[in-house]
Amino acid sequence: MRATLKSLRDSLRPIYGRGETEAIIRIIFHHLKGWSAVDMIVHEGEPLSPFIKTEIEKIRQRLLKQEPIQYITGEARFHGLNLKVSPDVLIPRPETEELVDLIVDEADDRTDLRVLDIGTGSGCIAIALARSLRFPYIYALDVSQKALQVARKNTAEHKVNISFIEADIFSWQPSETFDIIVSNPPYIDESEKTSMEDNVLLHEPHSALFVPDDDPLIFYGRITSLASESLNPSGRLYFEINPRHAADMKRMVINSGFSDVEIIKDSFGKDRFLTAKKQAL
Repeated sequence: MRATLKSLRDSLRPIYGRGETEAIIRIIFHHLKGWSAVDMIVHEGEPLSPFIKTEIEKIRQRLLKQEPIQYITGEARFHGLNLKVSPDVLIPRPETEELVDLIVDEADDRTDLRVLDIGTGSGCIAIALARSLRFPYIYALDVSQKALQVARKNTAEHKVNISFIEADIFSWQPSETFDIIVSNPPYIDESEKTSMEDNVLLHEPHSALFVPDDDPLIFYGRITSLASESLNPSGRLYFEINPRHAADMKRMVINSGFSDVEIIKDSFGKDRFLTAKKQAL
């Protein structure tokens, strides 16, 4: 096993760096052997079977092409959960976990909240909220049928109740009202592609990532309009946002009649979230 570990480190570190390489190696051995980090230390001096060596080599070759480890294993960790992922959905990010925590903290002990997650992808936000809020009614919308197939698998795996909606938000009109609307829509400007890592650019779905440079708030404008109509009085709107457009986002949401509009920084110190309240009647 030591020789295999050395080979992995030597080949992956030039691409991924020391810290990420170690994280990837832990994921590989958990995926193939079910081992924890402690198990890896315990078994480090033991030989690996030919089958495991072959599987590790297959994974290594895909990693060298900068394919994300989450797509290789078909799993990603999010908010303490193991979620299925595929190239049809974005890989959940740690920042989005912070968005879930923000919603849960502000909801406090309220029960029976009606929540709409727009652009659900893998279902990560909707499922985490279904498990963390008290007896919520969760609705999750996406335009992609393939993404919803992944989200439904994750919902069944984690035994939560979510109502899925396959629709394009630019033509969809809600028939329900909600206490919370949350969205992590596409928000990366097309011009930012040149500064992005190949593991994202070459493998994750562009339709879930990018917006035109000349209309970067296209999704937020539509969702804010929907929220104006379908949020209950004093209902809350939550967005994950592109830090470069934070000021414009805040101005747009205020001009749409929302109050208590705040920009909140993520754990990296970037303007990452917007929260707002629909004014009571």
